Amino acid sequence: MHKACCWLLALSGCSVSMADSDGKAPTPTTDSPPNIIVLLADDLGYGDLSSYGHPSIRTPQLDRLASEGQRWTDFYVSAPICSPSRGALMTGKYPTRSGLYGRKNGVAWPKSDTQIPDDEITLPEALQNAGYETVMFGKWHLGDKPQALPTRHGFDRWVGLPYSNDMDHPEFDWRAVKGGAMRAQFDKFMQLSADPDSRHWNVTLYSSEKTGQAYQDKIVEKPVDLSTLTPLYTKEAVSYIKQRSADNKPFFMYLAYTAPHTPIYPGAVFSGKSLRGKYGDAVEEIDWSVGQIRSALDAEGLSRNTLIVFSSDNGPDGISKDNGSAGLLRGKKGTVFEGGMRVPAIFWWPGKIKSGLVSDLGALMDVYAVSVSLAGGRVDPSKMDAVDLSPALFAGQASPRTELLYHSNSGEILGYRHGRYKILVTKDGVTKSDSSAPLLYDLQEDPSEAWDLSSKEKAVADRMMKEMQARKALIEIKEPLFDR
Repeated sequence: MHKACCWLLALSGCSVSMADSDGKAPTPTTDSPPNIIVLLADDLGYGDLSSYGHPSIRTPQLDRLASEGQRWTDFYVSAPICSPSRGALMTGKYPTRSGLYGRKNGVAWPKSDTQIPDDEITLPEALQNAGYETVMFGKWHLGDKPQALPTRHGFDRWVGLPYSNDMDHPEFDWRAVKGGAMRAQFDKFMQLSADPDSRHWNVTLYSSEKTGQAYQDKIVEKPVDLSTLTPLYTKEAVSYIKQRSADNKPFFMYLAYTAPHTPIYPGAVFSGKSLRGKYGDAVEEIDWSVGQIRSALDAEGLSRNTLIVFSSDNGPDGISKDNGSAGLLRGKKGTVFEGGMRVPAIFWWPGKIKSGLVSDLGALMDVYAVSVSLAGGRVDPSKMDAVDLSPALFAGQASPRTELLYHSNSGEILGYRHGRYKILVTKDGVTKSDSSAPLLYDLQEDPSEAWDLSSKEKAVADRMMKEMQARKALIEIKEPLFDR
């Protein structure tokens, strides 16, 4: 699918003014563009890896990547819920700028008309323009109709689920969880989640491949055994790496784990092994998967020309003891408190990444700008929200990202961070409150958002409110596509 991409500099041949060479972000010197692997967990909390402080979940493979690469402490998603967060990664834009959000529906529902707009140049499409081969394994959740699938939006091949593993059960529908029936529906969901047979969740495993101008879509397994998904994705990823080792063409791989999203079904090898119960089992299985992928890169001689990024799509669900933890952060998935939007982030590239702990701001959508930069191009900051983090990644400089807008599940902008300060116009982290009485936090000293400074630091609160309004005004608000 050819798309005009004049905001994408140097990859499309469009006539666009370039910044001065002095203003260009530093990129590592390589013989060819690097391979890029993005590993994304589902509902993994900020505090769920041992390198982020979890006392009983063991993640030695991810800890090793973190010690050899960079571990970011202030890294964010663009919305505290799945689909808009993933949409921002794919487009490099806040959800409201692309339309990948909903006022009524927070996520893309099965059989809806949701899809990434055709005029959006996705991350895999941008990299295809630069000569990359692109593959995806795992959960998509940006539309399930044929025209919405990953292969229609930049991926050469995809194996995975079209949406979450909890969205296809004959006895449960999340859209019924509202009003007076909410408690009973949640109880029903938890009962179904405890079912030892994961096949009662009627989830479909698909494969899709683009060959020329044609697409081959097929159902691989329905219902799929959810306990086999992490091993299956890992096997696909390792097999692909082995196939690519003899090819000089760079590749982009997006592996979006289904785990540790509820319902949780860790694989047989990991079931009952973690001190943290089945949630810990699922996280430790992801850690094993990361180790398998790294080992495959090492074995094929690809490690020194491959960037790995590991993160999560939002904070932990928190609906039961079998879900994750945001650590010292306040809130959970679905809220614009730190626990809903601040996520683990690890960058690894031997010999290229400046190893260490980074406490500057970064965002998952910034992976878009970093990847395009490594492929030899740049993005137009007037049309994109992604920021190229290359100065921090490769030169040990400060992160170019200094601010962030906090979008709610329904696309409302409920908060803003600039530097160490965060302003909120919500009391519960979900709905807008009286903006004349905002909350102000110093996240450097108070990452738990326990102490409101709006009265004590009124001048700062006033300045932050003005900045948030000015930043909001720069974003063209698109129609909410998830409500179709």
